[in-house]
Amino acid sequence: MKKRRRVALLIEPAISYGRGLLRGIHAYVQERGCWSTYLSEPGHVDPTHKWILEDLHADGIIAHIQNRSTARAVMKLGLPVVSATRTLLDLDLPYVETDQPCIARLGAEHLLERGFKQFAFCGDQRFNWSNWREEEFERIITERGYPCHIYRPEQLGKGRTTNAAEVEKRLARWIRKLPKPIGVMACYDMRGLQLLKVCRHLGLAVPADLAVIGVDNDELLCGLSDPPLSSVIPDTQRTGYEAARMLDRLMSGKRLAATSKRIEPLGTVARQSTDVLFVGDPEISAAMGYIRAHACDGIQVEDVLKAVPLSRRVLEHRFKKLFGRTPHEEILRMQFQLVTHLLVDTSMPLATVAHRAGFDHAEYLSVAFKRRFGMPPSEYRQLHRR
Repeated sequence: MKKRRRVALLIEPAISYGRGLLRGIHAYVQERGCWSTYLSEPGHVDPTHKWILEDLHADGIIAHIQNRSTARAVMKLGLPVVSATRTLLDLDLPYVETDQPCIARLGAEHLLERGFKQFAFCGDQRFNWSNWREEEFERIITERGYPCHIYRPEQLGKGRTTNAAEVEKRLARWIRKLPKPIGVMACYDMRGLQLLKVCRHLGLAVPADLAVIGVDNDELLCGLSDPPLSSVIPDTQRTGYEAARMLDRLMSGKRLAATSKRIEPLGTVARQSTDVLFVGDPEISAAMGYIRAHACDGIQVEDVLKAVPLSRRVLEHRFKKLFGRTPHEEILRMQFQLVTHLLVDTSMPLATVAHRAGFDHAEYLSVAFKRRFGMPPSEYRQLHRR
């Protein structure tokens, strides 16, 4: 009889990212079986993690390691460990994480599409994942020729901590100095909520003065914010699944190098915090508005030209200058955005997905999808629904 392995999960279930990891781990256990998992109780964990050895007699650990003390304690246990983040660069552990540059790219593109000319990133410099998102966001914005403002609060003295009220004061000082209107990417949803709260206190209009997009797509937090917060969707479930798969290999005696596996995000969810279009070119603004409304109705560029008084050459030149892609590329991008959503979040057959996204035939969608994503729709669905 195959031994049932005992796996400790050092993951915070109170946050959306942690819950996504746990769903992925659960999916792996459901598929492969022979695991018993044990989740540490939030706020009541022995900082040395002795319970893993003495009470649980664990065979392996999946940990969302955020600080060096936890890293040291976990590694001292001498068990197979997979880290579900790359926060600490010098850890000699295999790890899997969401693709931070790709997350930043989606946030930047979301704000660029809305026609902003000024941008900012509001991060949390305690975490490398925030710093990596900041670096990529700033690189993309500056390469497009726009200014990018970065939130870098003054450092506190050793031993001092910052409470929520102090954070909001610092954010308020920073926001007052920002040019308006401006598009801001927050490093995660909670930081986005703080920005929205400060904007209300300052009497700023969101998104007219300051538009905000977060990361994690915590539906409860994003829905309760005022206004509802747009957010990038990391594929945390697949991240958890891959972490479990890697740990299974380690517990089977296989060796894994201390290298990373990056999981691309699923896309973005647009809500009221970025529901605005600032484009100084009225014809191109009308073209983008038409594409947003009808991209999945099977339209072609010829249909867009009927809505704006421009030649195709002029439309494509001005559109690409503003948004970095042609009208045809924008139509396809929005179609595939809906396709990936329907593949992951529904059980619709491919023919129905194709119809909903404006493709004439499922066969054509399948060929175009594989060309774009490197895999057929069925494989993409299986991979991301784990």
